[in-house]
Amino acid sequence: MPEFTDSEIHIVAGLLLPIWKRLPNESSRVYRLQTDAGERIIGRRVSPVLVATALDADKPSLSADNAFAALMDGKTILDLSEGLQLRRVRVMGANRIELTGFTDQMRDRLRAYGLFHEIISWKLRMFVSTDATGTAILSKLLERYPLERIADRAAA
Repeated sequence: MPEFTDSEIHIVAGLLLPIWKRLPNESSRVYRLQTDAGERIIGRRVSPVLVATALDADKPSLSADNAFAALMDGKTILDLSEGLQLRRVRVMGANRIELTGFTDQMRDRLRAYGLFHEIISWKLRMFVSTDATGTAILSKLLERYPLERIADRAAA
């Protein structure tokens, strides 16, 4: 087991009392951190999705890694251009990332990006792989169909 690990977290710091109720109720845990440069930070951890929506409400941006993590968490829905939508669903006992809103003309391109399809209850459904190739597939998908909106699953 390594002594230290590197990871990326997003912290809302500063005077939190005025905005405390506007932060999501995922966790109210307060973190005390110290950077390598010696700077001390006290704040609440927030999801990358909240950071993306807070930074630019008109045109949200999210990396493929953060989008994959948010989708696998199951609390986020990503609306893409041309009416496409990504969300986590439970199909045949397994969590999958499903793409909805695609047309017949899009199918071949989406298959070329790495999405796979299944016919379930006489309906064609397309999915992003949930293994290590999922982020690469999401990267291609987000490049061609830019992110338009990030929604919370409870609100959607």
